[in-house]
Amino acid sequence: MTHTPRRGIRTALSATAAAALVLAGATACGNSDDGLDADGNIVLTVQVFGGAGFGYDELVKQYEKDNPGIKVDYQVVTPDYDNEYRPNLIQQLDAGSGAGDIVAVEEQGVGQMMAMSDYWVDLAEYGLDARESDYTAWKWEQGHTLDGKLAGLGTDVGGMAMCYRTDLFEQAGLPTDRDEVGALWADWDGFTELGEQFAASDVDASFVDSPSQLYNTRMIQEAGNADGISYFDRQNDYVLGESAAVRTAFDYVAELSEKDLVGNFRSWTDEWIQATQAGGFATMACPAWMLGVIIDHAGEENAGNWDVAAIPGGSGNWGGSWLSVPTQSPHPAEAAALVDYLSSPDSQIAAFEAVSNFPSAPAAQADPVVADMTNEYFNDAPSGQIFADSVADYRPVFFGEMHSAVRGAVEDVLFQLVGGTDDPDAVWTAFVAAGQEVVDTGV
Repeated sequence: MTHTPRRGIRTALSATAAAALVLAGATACGNSDDGLDADGNIVLTVQVFGGAGFGYDELVKQYEKDNPGIKVDYQVVTPDYDNEYRPNLIQQLDAGSGAGDIVAVEEQGVGQMMAMSDYWVDLAEYGLDARESDYTAWKWEQGHTLDGKLAGLGTDVGGMAMCYRTDLFEQAGLPTDRDEVGALWADWDGFTELGEQFAASDVDASFVDSPSQLYNTRMIQEAGNADGISYFDRQNDYVLGESAAVRTAFDYVAELSEKDLVGNFRSWTDEWIQATQAGGFATMACPAWMLGVIIDHAGEENAGNWDVAAIPGGSGNWGGSWLSVPTQSPHPAEAAALVDYLSSPDSQIAAFEAVSNFPSAPAAQADPVVADMTNEYFNDAPSGQIFADSVADYRPVFFGEMHSAVRGAVEDVLFQLVGGTDDPDAVWTAFVAAGQEVVDTGV
């Protein structure tokens, strides 16, 4: 984010290691229980997820310069929101200690976090309700708890595109120009046809990296184009088995897997990272933040081998986050002021420049720095315009309290489809049951 987790790092962390990292990070800054360092400075710990982070490195330096007496400990905790960051944050919130003064909340986990109203500072008490005009209605509303507390200010949105390897496309005899490629896969049928042409070549690579990446992209797009429902309805009842968006996306992954177009690369693992660099797959679903991940993993030697085109179907969103202040922070007023700064339209623009996190503020999206942005690594792709187009008509998807936990469980089942050897109906039954087990156990 993402999310499957967002923004990978060089090595994937185990849940145990991540838990230790989170807990260690909370005390590593050297501040005391009252949030002060040895010199009496207020230390504000900011905890986010992902290898590329949120693009705040230079922003926090500027904030410290402009605010004497404030020190910011900016921590990128782990790449895995669903399985590592989220459960560890919940544990810290329940314990009443260990969480940062500011923590990031990811899109598909926002329903769960906003259901825990007592754990969050009401940012409206510090005047941040004045920021409403900076956001679209859906982004603003999702930062509120069930009882109406303003608990989070939005940072980015995912947007959606498709990244592809121009070198592998060329080897397969396919077009490499992004406009021509985007026209060929203007819809998902076109994407399938291009994949079949790729598979018929002698190129030793998968067409798609991962069943989970492909599934998420299609599912969120389908839900956004319909009633916005995926795993839970708006009463928080588990309806995955009846969701047309979920079934359409599942069936599509099954179809492409049967055609041997889907790779068995689990996102954020060493194997996936290596394949991103070495050309183990030709396409990858790309929310805006994924561009920074690819640059990080594929390295400068692959500049120009990657490009980015419009997503099949034209619209969608995957990811995006909010910044929240836990009530356990000893300095909520100062933390709220830092949230205000880091989430401002200007800071969203700076984050986009730093790590390709696409702004959630419409004013920032329209700023020429964003709107006219091209990405040299991706053959000067007009990334600002591509991602702006993808969210222009986006309609939000509802994410229930247990969405993120269910997501992690069902995506594991998707890998049974890879290679087309398992019966899709049997896998679907296991897919629905995996989500139900999470709902039943509450884990």
